[in-house]
Amino acid sequence: MSNGMTRTVGSVAHKAMSAELLDAETELALARAWRDHGDEQALHRLVTAYMRLAISMAAKYRRYGASMNDLIQEAGVGLMKAASKFDPDRGVRFSTYAVWWIKASIQDYVMRNWSLVRTGSTSSQKSLFFNMRRVRAKLEREHENDGDPATAAEIRREIAEELGCPLRDVEMMEARLAGSDFSLNALQAGDEGREWVETLEDEGPGPDERVSRDSDITTARKWLVDALGALTDRERMIIAARKLADEPETLESLGGKLGLSKERVRQLEAQALRKMKKRLEHRFGDAAMELATAI
Repeated sequence: MSNGMTRTVGSVAHKAMSAELLDAETELALARAWRDHGDEQALHRLVTAYMRLAISMAAKYRRYGASMNDLIQEAGVGLMKAASKFDPDRGVRFSTYAVWWIKASIQDYVMRNWSLVRTGSTSSQKSLFFNMRRVRAKLEREHENDGDPATAAEIRREIAEELGCPLRDVEMMEARLAGSDFSLNALQAGDEGREWVETLEDEGPGPDERVSRDSDITTARKWLVDALGALTDRERMIIAARKLADEPETLESLGGKLGLSKERVRQLEAQALRKMKKRLEHRFGDAAMELATAI
Protein backbone atom coordinates (compact mmCIF):
# COMPACT_ATOMS: atom_id res chain seq x y z
CA MET A 1 0.00 0.00 0.00
CA SER A 2 1.48 3.39 -0.98
CA ASN A 3 2.12 6.10 1.62
CA GLY A 4 -0.62 8.25 0.08
CA MET A 5 -3.17 5.44 0.23
CA THR A 6 -2.09 4.58 3.76
CA ARG A 7 -2.77 8.16 4.82
CA THR A 8 -6.18 8.10 3.08
CA VAL A 9 -7.26 4.88 4.79
CA GLY A 10 -5.87 6.08 8.09
CA SER A 11 -7.76 9.36 7.85
CA VAL A 12 -11.06 7.63 7.10
CA ALA A 13 -10.53 5.13 9.92
CA HIS A 14 -9.61 7.88 12.39
CA LYS A 15 -12.76 9.87 11.58
CA ALA A 16 -14.89 6.73 11.86
CA MET A 17 -13.46 5.73 15.23
CA SER A 18 -14.04 9.22 16.63
CA ALA A 19 -17.67 9.36 15.47
CA GLU A 20 -20.51 9.32 17.98
CA LEU A 21 -22.10 6.12 19.21
CA LEU A 22 -25.86 6.18 18.72
CA ASP A 23 -28.33 4.77 21.20
CA ALA A 24 -31.45 3.07 19.85
CA GLU A 25 -33.69 6.10 20.44
CA THR A 26 -31.38 8.55 18.63
CA GLU A 27 -30.84 6.11 15.77
CA LEU A 28 -34.61 5.73 15.33
CA ALA A 29 -35.15 9.50 15.33
CA LEU A 30 -32.43 10.05 12.71
CA ALA A 31 -33.75 7.27 10.47
CA ARG A 32 -37.26 8.70 10.60
CA ALA A 33 -36.01 12.24 9.93
CA TRP A 34 -34.28 11.01 6.78
CA ARG A 35 -37.15 8.79 5.61
CA ASP A 36 -39.98 11.21 6.31
CA HIS A 37 -38.35 14.61 5.70
CA GLY A 38 -35.24 13.94 3.61
CA ASP A 39 -33.08 15.41 6.38
CA GLU A 40 -29.56 15.07 4.96
CA GLN A 41 -27.94 16.09 8.23
CA ALA A 42 -29.70 13.19 9.94
CA LEU A 43 -28.55 10.84 7.17
CA HIS A 44 -24.96 12.06 7.59
CA ARG A 45 -25.02 11.41 11.33
CA LEU A 46 -26.51 7.95 10.85
CA VAL A 47 -24.01 6.89 8.19
CA THR A 48 -21.00 8.42 9.95
CA ALA A 49 -21.86 6.66 13.20
CA TYR A 50 -21.78 3.25 11.51
CA MET A 51 -18.79 3.83 9.22
CA ARG A 52 -16.62 2.07 11.81
CA LEU A 53 -18.76 -1.05 11.27
CA ALA A 54 -18.26 -0.75 7.51
CA ILE A 55 -14.48 -0.43 7.91
CA SER A 56 -14.36 -3.40 10.26
CA MET A 57 -16.21 -5.55 7.72
CA ALA A 58 -14.07 -4.30 4.82
CA ALA A 59 -10.88 -5.36 6.61
CA LYS A 60 -12.00 -8.99 6.58
CA TYR A 61 -11.84 -9.11 2.77
CA ARG A 62 -8.23 -7.94 2.33
CA ARG A 63 -7.13 -11.54 1.80
CA TYR A 64 -8.84 -11.45 -1.61
CA GLY A 65 -6.20 -9.04 -2.92
CA ALA A 66 -8.25 -5.82 -3.09
CA SER A 67 -6.85 -2.59 -1.66
CA MET A 68 -8.18 -1.48 1.70
CA ASN A 69 -9.08 1.91 0.25
CA ASP A 70 -11.32 0.33 -2.41
CA LEU A 71 -12.89 -2.05 0.09
CA ILE A 72 -13.75 0.85 2.42
CA GLN A 73 -15.32 2.75 -0.49
CA GLU A 74 -17.47 -0.25 -1.38
CA ALA A 75 -18.42 -0.74 2.26
CA GLY A 76 -19.49 2.91 2.32
CA VAL A 77 -21.64 2.36 -0.78
CA GLY A 78 -23.35 -0.55 0.95
CA LEU A 79 -23.90 1.57 4.06
CA MET A 80 -25.55 4.32 2.00
CA LYS A 81 -27.80 1.77 0.28
CA ALA A 82 -28.83 0.46 3.68
CA ALA A 83 -29.67 3.96 4.88
CA SER A 84 -31.77 4.65 1.77
CA LYS A 85 -33.83 1.48 2.21
CA PHE A 86 -34.04 1.18 6.00
CA ASP A 87 -37.51 1.15 7.56
CA PRO A 88 -37.19 2.30 11.19
CA ASP A 89 -40.65 0.95 12.02
CA ARG A 90 -39.70 -2.71 11.47
CA GLY A 91 -38.28 -3.04 15.00
CA VAL A 92 -34.75 -3.82 13.81
CA ARG A 93 -31.59 -1.87 14.67
CA PHE A 94 -29.96 -0.13 11.72
CA SER A 95 -26.68 -1.95 12.36
CA THR A 96 -28.36 -5.33 11.84
CA TYR A 97 -29.92 -4.17 8.59
CA ALA A 98 -26.77 -2.43 7.36
CA VAL A 99 -24.57 -5.51 7.80
CA TRP A 100 -26.29 -7.31 4.92
CA TRP A 101 -25.97 -4.38 2.50
CA ILE A 102 -22.35 -3.69 3.42
CA LYS A 103 -21.43 -7.34 3.00
CA ALA A 104 -23.25 -7.59 -0.34
CA SER A 105 -21.52 -4.49 -1.70
CA ILE A 106 -18.05 -5.67 -0.68
CA GLN A 107 -18.60 -9.19 -1.98
CA ASP A 108 -19.87 -7.91 -5.34
CA TYR A 109 -16.74 -5.77 -5.66
CA VAL A 110 -14.40 -8.62 -4.73
CA MET A 111 -16.04 -10.95 -7.25
CA ARG A 112 -15.88 -8.35 -10.03
CA ASN A 113 -12.16 -7.88 -9.46
CA TRP A 114 -11.08 -11.39 -8.48
CA SER A 115 -9.58 -12.26 -11.86
CA LEU A 116 -9.64 -11.45 -15.58
CA VAL A 117 -11.94 -14.45 -16.01
CA ARG A 118 -15.38 -13.52 -14.66
CA THR A 119 -16.03 -15.52 -11.52
CA GLY A 120 -19.81 -15.27 -11.70
CA SER A 121 -22.59 -13.12 -10.32
CA THR A 122 -25.59 -15.36 -9.68
CA SER A 123 -26.62 -16.00 -6.09
CA SER A 124 -25.40 -19.61 -6.24
CA GLN A 125 -22.02 -18.57 -7.68
CA LYS A 126 -21.65 -15.90 -5.04
CA SER A 127 -22.45 -18.39 -2.29
CA LEU A 128 -19.90 -20.77 -3.78
CA PHE A 129 -17.17 -18.16 -3.98
CA PHE A 130 -17.34 -17.20 -0.33
CA ASN A 131 -18.44 -20.51 1.23
CA MET A 132 -17.00 -23.38 -0.80
CA ARG A 133 -13.80 -23.85 1.20
CA ARG A 134 -15.70 -23.79 4.50
CA VAL A 135 -18.33 -26.27 3.31
CA ARG A 136 -15.68 -28.56 1.78
CA ALA A 137 -13.77 -28.65 5.07
CA LYS A 138 -16.96 -29.44 6.99
CA LEU A 139 -17.97 -32.27 4.65
CA GLU A 140 -14.48 -33.79 4.65
CA ARG A 141 -14.49 -33.66 8.45
CA GLU A 142 -17.89 -35.41 8.58
CA HIS A 143 -16.70 -38.18 6.27
CA GLU A 144 -13.57 -38.59 8.35
CA ASN A 145 -15.60 -38.82 11.56
CA ASP A 146 -17.90 -41.38 9.91
CA GLY A 147 -14.89 -43.44 8.82
CA ASP A 148 -16.17 -43.13 5.26
CA PRO A 149 -13.64 -41.20 3.11
CA ALA A 150 -15.21 -39.56 0.07
CA THR A 151 -13.77 -39.06 -3.39
CA ALA A 152 -13.28 -35.56 -4.80
CA ALA A 153 -16.28 -36.09 -7.10
CA GLU A 154 -18.50 -37.10 -4.15
CA ILE A 155 -17.41 -34.04 -2.18
CA ARG A 156 -18.24 -31.79 -5.12
CA ARG A 157 -21.72 -33.30 -5.37
CA GLU A 158 -22.28 -32.79 -1.64
CA ILE A 159 -21.08 -29.17 -1.84
CA ALA A 160 -23.62 -28.56 -4.63
CA GLU A 161 -26.39 -30.05 -2.49
CA GLU A 162 -25.32 -28.20 0.67
CA LEU A 163 -25.26 -24.81 -1.07
CA GLY A 164 -28.21 -25.51 -3.36
CA CYS A 165 -26.40 -24.92 -6.63
CA PRO A 166 -25.68 -26.90 -9.83
CA LEU A 167 -22.77 -29.33 -9.80
CA ARG A 168 -21.31 -27.64 -12.88
CA ASP A 169 -21.05 -24.38 -10.90
CA VAL A 170 -19.07 -26.16 -8.19
CA GLU A 171 -16.68 -27.66 -10.73
CA MET A 172 -16.24 -24.32 -12.51
CA MET A 173 -15.69 -22.36 -9.30
CA GLU A 174 -13.22 -24.93 -8.00
CA ALA A 175 -11.09 -24.49 -11.13
CA ARG A 176 -11.25 -20.70 -11.01
CA LEU A 177 -10.39 -20.44 -7.33
CA ALA A 178 -7.48 -22.84 -7.76
CA GLY A 179 -6.16 -20.68 -10.57
CA SER A 180 -6.36 -17.49 -8.52
CA ASP A 181 -4.70 -18.72 -5.33
CA PHE A 182 -1.26 -17.44 -4.39
CA SER A 183 1.05 -18.02 -1.46
CA LEU A 184 0.56 -15.71 1.50
CA ASN A 185 4.29 -16.06 2.10
CA ALA A 186 5.09 -14.49 -1.28
CA LEU A 187 6.85 -11.12 -1.07
CA GLN A 188 4.91 -8.00 -2.02
CA ALA A 189 6.25 -5.89 -4.84
CA GLY A 190 7.85 -2.71 -3.54
CA ASP A 191 7.87 -3.76 0.12
CA GLU A 192 11.27 -4.81 1.41
CA GLY A 193 10.92 -8.38 2.55
CA ARG A 194 7.27 -7.95 3.52
CA GLU A 195 5.02 -10.97 2.97
CA TRP A 196 1.32 -10.81 2.08
CA VAL A 197 0.44 -12.66 5.28
CA GLU A 198 1.64 -9.63 7.27
CA THR A 199 -1.17 -7.49 5.79
CA LEU A 200 -4.01 -9.75 6.94
CA GLU A 201 -6.31 -8.39 9.60
CA ASP A 202 -7.55 -10.35 12.57
CA GLU A 203 -10.84 -11.83 11.33
CA GLY A 204 -12.40 -11.75 14.77
CA PRO A 205 -15.01 -9.04 15.40
CA GLY A 206 -13.74 -5.70 16.71
CA PRO A 207 -15.14 -3.99 19.82
CA ASP A 208 -17.64 -1.88 17.87
CA GLU A 209 -18.87 -4.85 15.86
CA ARG A 210 -19.31 -6.85 19.07
CA VAL A 211 -21.40 -4.06 20.62
CA SER A 212 -23.65 -3.90 17.55
CA ARG A 213 -23.96 -7.68 17.42
CA ASP A 214 -24.80 -7.97 21.10
CA SER A 215 -27.52 -5.32 20.83
CA ASP A 216 -29.31 -7.36 18.16
CA ILE A 217 -28.90 -10.88 19.49
CA THR A 218 -32.37 -10.95 21.06
CA THR A 219 -33.98 -10.05 17.73
CA ALA A 220 -31.97 -12.71 15.91
CA ARG A 221 -33.05 -15.35 18.43
CA LYS A 222 -36.70 -14.40 17.95
CA TRP A 223 -36.32 -14.74 14.20
CA LEU A 224 -34.65 -18.14 14.58
CA VAL A 225 -37.43 -19.42 16.87
CA ASP A 226 -40.01 -18.17 14.37
CA ALA A 227 -38.22 -19.91 11.49
CA LEU A 228 -38.06 -23.18 13.44
CA GLY A 229 -41.84 -22.96 13.76
CA ALA A 230 -42.10 -23.70 10.04
CA LEU A 231 -40.61 -27.17 10.53
CA THR A 232 -42.01 -30.55 11.50
CA ASP A 233 -40.89 -32.12 14.79
CA ARG A 234 -38.45 -34.38 12.97
CA GLU A 235 -36.98 -31.52 10.97
CA ARG A 236 -36.54 -29.43 14.13
CA MET A 237 -34.74 -32.33 15.79
CA ILE A 238 -32.36 -32.63 12.83
CA ILE A 239 -31.63 -28.88 12.72
CA ALA A 240 -31.08 -28.76 16.48
CA ALA A 241 -28.67 -31.69 16.36
CA ARG A 242 -26.83 -30.59 13.21
CA LYS A 243 -26.82 -26.79 13.41
CA LEU A 244 -27.56 -25.65 16.96
CA ALA A 245 -25.65 -28.12 19.13
CA ASP A 246 -22.18 -27.26 20.48
CA GLU A 247 -20.96 -30.56 19.04
CA PRO A 248 -23.04 -31.32 15.91
CA GLU A 249 -24.03 -34.95 15.39
CA THR A 250 -22.90 -36.82 12.31
CA LEU A 251 -25.43 -37.81 9.67
CA GLU A 252 -24.80 -41.47 10.43
CA SER A 253 -25.35 -41.05 14.18
CA LEU A 254 -28.54 -39.08 13.68
CA GLY A 255 -29.77 -41.55 11.08
CA GLY A 256 -29.35 -44.37 13.59
CA LYS A 257 -31.53 -42.58 16.13
CA LEU A 258 -34.25 -41.83 13.58
CA GLY A 259 -34.08 -45.15 11.76
CA LEU A 260 -33.11 -43.41 8.51
CA SER A 261 -30.23 -43.66 6.08
CA LYS A 262 -27.47 -41.06 6.19
CA GLU A 263 -28.53 -39.76 2.78
CA ARG A 264 -32.16 -39.36 3.90
CA VAL A 265 -31.07 -37.33 6.93
CA ARG A 266 -29.02 -35.09 4.63
CA GLN A 267 -32.07 -34.57 2.39
CA LEU A 268 -34.31 -33.70 5.35
CA GLU A 269 -31.70 -31.26 6.66
CA ALA A 270 -31.48 -29.47 3.31
CA GLN A 271 -35.29 -29.38 3.07
CA ALA A 272 -35.59 -27.91 6.58
CA LEU A 273 -33.00 -25.21 5.85
CA ARG A 274 -34.86 -24.17 2.71
CA LYS A 275 -38.09 -23.87 4.71
CA MET A 276 -36.38 -21.72 7.35
CA LYS A 277 -34.80 -19.38 4.81
CA LYS A 278 -38.11 -18.96 2.99
CA ARG A 279 -39.88 -18.20 6.27
CA LEU A 280 -37.28 -15.62 7.29
CA GLU A 281 -37.32 -13.83 3.96
CA HIS A 282 -41.14 -13.85 3.79
CA ARG A 283 -41.78 -12.59 7.33
CA PHE A 284 -38.85 -10.26 7.90
CA GLY A 285 -37.63 -9.30 4.43
CA ASP A 286 -34.16 -7.81 3.85
CA ALA A 287 -33.56 -7.39 7.57
CA ALA A 288 -33.31 -11.18 8.02
CA MET A 289 -31.12 -11.87 4.96
CA GLU A 290 -27.93 -12.10 7.00
CA LEU A 291 -29.44 -14.72 9.32
CA ALA A 292 -31.00 -16.59 6.37
CA THR A 293 -27.59 -16.76 4.68
CA ALA A 294 -25.89 -17.99 7.84
CA ILE A 295 -28.16 -20.98 8.55
